[in-house]
Amino acid sequence: MARVLCVSNQKGGVGKTTTAINLGASLAAAERRTLLVDLDPQGNAGSGLGVDRAALTGSVYDALVSGRPMVELVQPTELKYLDVVPATPDLTGAEVELVNLDAREFRLQRALAPLLPNYDLVLIDCPPSLGLLTLNALAAADAVVIPLQCEYYAMEGLAQLLSTVEVVQQGLNPQLQVLGIVLTMFDQRANISHQVADEVRRVFPKLVFDTVVPRNVRLAESPSFGKPVLLYDIRSKGCEAYLGLAQEVLKRERRAQRQLQAAR
Repeated sequence: MARVLCVSNQKGGVGKTTTAINLGASLAAAERRTLLVDLDPQGNAGSGLGVDRAALTGSVYDALVSGRPMVELVQPTELKYLDVVPATPDLTGAEVELVNLDAREFRLQRALAPLLPNYDLVLIDCPPSLGLLTLNALAAADAVVIPLQCEYYAMEGLAQLLSTVEVVQQGLNPQLQVLGIVLTMFDQRANISHQVADEVRRVFPKLVFDTVVPRNVRLAESPSFGKPVLLYDIRSKGCEAYLGLAQEVLKRERRAQRQLQAAR
């Protein structure tokens, strides 16, 4: 049964979709059957993996709002062990349409349930907001991966997200955990990057992943070619970082599963 991880940060431009795409690709490279669910109306996770949105006959919107079986929406990618459920701009209206639906916070959880036996890991790429779409992701997830840009306002956004996770734990999903914080867009030459990294590690010493994702040209270029950086330039610093992050994620996931089994 797949473990579900949502990649979330309500602050935009932090490398969230980049992390979802490239972490998914790196997990697939480790031969873990991985599904990436694009829950962002911009649809960049799908296009970044080569999905032609113009040719789609359905998207995650149809599963959430119309109840269409999600298995019908799964698209293959160039990587054998990686599939994606794409998003389209239709998803923008879902925030409004979900309000009047039964169990509105659990629509994604219910849609995903039949697919979980087919995968080892499911990643959800959340929108840069804390609306109903993100709440659906948090309600469906076992754990959260938080990309954190190494810039000035990072800590403020992190505090808001951690507060939201606490609220979800108390009301919607008591089992939800924070798997870890991944530092992104790290500029070795900029003092602010070092200052933010040091501060986050000081405040959250057990949560921050050892892997730091650098600012990297090849990482930035790869989405325009519809490829994860693993297929675009495997020797790049960005690719090395996400391969390292995938190994850390798998290690933490194994630990979480052992703790869960011990609790039973």
